[in-house]
Amino acid sequence: QVQLVESGGGLVQAGGSLRLSCAASGGIFSNNPVGWYRQAPGKRREFVALIHNSGSTNYYDSVKGRFTISRDNGKNTVYLEMNSLKPEDTAVYYCYTNIYGVAYWGQGTQVTVSS
Repeated sequence: QVQLVESGGGLVQAGGSLRLSCAASGGIFSNNPVGWYRQAPGKRREFVALIHNSGSTNYYDSVKGRFTISRDNGKNTVYLEMNSLKPEDTAVYYCYTNIYGVAYWGQGTQVTVSS
């Protein structure tokens, strides 16, 4: 079964930056979309960013221009570079991939942005 492991979360002040990593077992990222979602306490999980196997990307409007998703196929790793972080970005961030309609999720990494 596909395994996704997130890392890179932590505590930063507003305006700071973090880079999240999602490492996958097997060579699945080169041919499948990979994305990031987040979930804050008491809220539904929401879409953050997605990178397609073509390299094209999609972003949630509130993070557009601040976050960048990228992929290193050789390392089977997807990154989320987060800049100009805001307190409302505080959440558990989950790595995601979809293979022929089947969704796979990592366990999440906590991002906390202090005001």
